[in-house]
Amino acid sequence: MSTLRKIALALTIIGALNWGLIGLFRFDLVAAIFGGQTAGLSRLIYTLVGLSGLICLSYFFDRETAGAGANERRNTQTTVGQPNYGTEFAEDPDLDLAYNPSRDEYEKKEEE
Repeated sequence: MSTLRKIALALTIIGALNWGLIGLFRFDLVAAIFGGQTAGLSRLIYTLVGLSGLICLSYFFDRETAGAGANERRNTQTTVGQPNYGTEFAEDPDLDLAYNPSRDEYEKKEEE
């Protein structure tokens, strides 16, 4: 996800929360923070939230983010009846040396 899209999504969420406050409590948080609905900074925030909403519209048409798990569905192979033994026959690491470093000494004594 690009930086622009992350910023747009964050601003859209802020706008949605503000509209939720307006709908539930008749309280406009942006106007309260920045000096009223007609203040220049408030209008700038409203404009940025609106533009962010337009940018987030592109999520509906983007194949990469369309639906939950789209990347998982695209990357999985559909092999019916053919199990994947990709890691089944790999060599296992010898973890005994990691847990028992004295094994080397024991094997040296056996060789002698």
